[in-house]
Amino acid sequence: MKIRPKAPVAYVENLKDFIGTRVQIRGWVYNSRSSGSILFVLVRDGTGIVQTVATKNSLDPDKFEMAKRLTQESSVILSGLVREDQRAPGGFEIELDDLELVQMAQDYPITPKEHGVAFLMEHRHLWLRSSRQHAIMRIRATVIKACRDFLDSQGFLLVDAPILTPAAVEGTTTLFPVDYFGEQAYLSQSGQLYNEATCLAFGRVYCFGPAFRAEKSATRRHLAELWMLEPEAAFYHFEDNLRLQEELVSYVVQTVLEKKKRELEIIKRDTALLEKVSPPFPRITYDQALELLKEKGLPLEWGEDFGAPHETAICTSFDKPVFVTHFPAVCKAFYMKPDPDRPEVTLSADLLAPEGYGEIIGGSERIDSLELLEQKLRENNLPEEPYRWYLDLRRYGSVPHSGFGMGIERTVAWICGLEHIRESIPFPRLLEKMYP
Repeated sequence: MKIRPKAPVAYVENLKDFIGTRVQIRGWVYNSRSSGSILFVLVRDGTGIVQTVATKNSLDPDKFEMAKRLTQESSVILSGLVREDQRAPGGFEIELDDLELVQMAQDYPITPKEHGVAFLMEHRHLWLRSSRQHAIMRIRATVIKACRDFLDSQGFLLVDAPILTPAAVEGTTTLFPVDYFGEQAYLSQSGQLYNEATCLAFGRVYCFGPAFRAEKSATRRHLAELWMLEPEAAFYHFEDNLRLQEELVSYVVQTVLEKKKRELEIIKRDTALLEKVSPPFPRITYDQALELLKEKGLPLEWGEDFGAPHETAICTSFDKPVFVTHFPAVCKAFYMKPDPDRPEVTLSADLLAPEGYGEIIGGSERIDSLELLEQKLRENNLPEEPYRWYLDLRRYGSVPHSGFGMGIERTVAWICGLEHIRESIPFPRLLEKMYP
């Protein structure tokens, strides 16, 4: 057979630019089927899936026989002519004229049949190759990029916060302790305190990175390791903070709707409610939320924080994200600024996503008074020494400032309509799950 020149490498997502051109695709066998003298091989390359067609006349006889033996997830390099075909996955097809086997895969454990969640989680490193997980991860990447693009466009500066910290941010016991050269340290729950330092240096900042919560919660919303986007801004008051949140969330959702239509179709996401996400978002106070919960048969004592059932009951009453504002100081972090008109409640807000997904953002205006912050540390039985640097921020040029933390996984779970948060991150860390 005539030896053909090497074709240029192309990616499935860009095949529309190569119609009528001979290209090389490098990837893995997703599926294959034979129809006598015609062989159809679906190949994925990380950007998408394309159908390739081989015949006995188009391929060397030995390579055609090898193609018939290809197993699921075998790695291959394929060459052929790109043509448009609306019947094929993605709307394109490649007429194969050459095939190189990189590795013949062993019996692949994940097959088209139904598998239980436990089995799939044990094989998470392979489950990520499925079309559904592939689509979710690409949506996740778009969510993260949209968050950063929005904040960058608003003049916020990315300033990284440390992961190893000497003290708790929230003043809680849900911490992962670490031995730091003989001293006690903790994996960070949040970069917020450090954001407060950097916002007083740069004005408007954000950090993006992992956070660790040692909460013994086995709900569909909890992870032990999560990723947080945390903006903080000097001279931002409570209202500024809420406005930034609703503009950010709306931008992210609309960006996903625009750029990831195909992925949303793959995961069968009904986007009707997502299309309604635009400012302003509805608001209710904590007190009003208690009344709503009472009507729904879920009464809470004033001062108690919401659990998952309460958040679900509240957010299902709205068709787009809703702010719950002015939480009691007794159930919020020590640094949240009291409402001047009602000091027992804070200038805080949780943003609850609709469709039962609950909290995706928590934020507040921060205490900017040194005396009041010292008082709050005492009231919460927190030692002053680990927070000495944090108190310095109120000694040297303190100003009103506000910020919030947005959980990436909860946001992705909501946008994708996932039943469980475990699918929203490549390798979830759950209460009883750390493998692989």
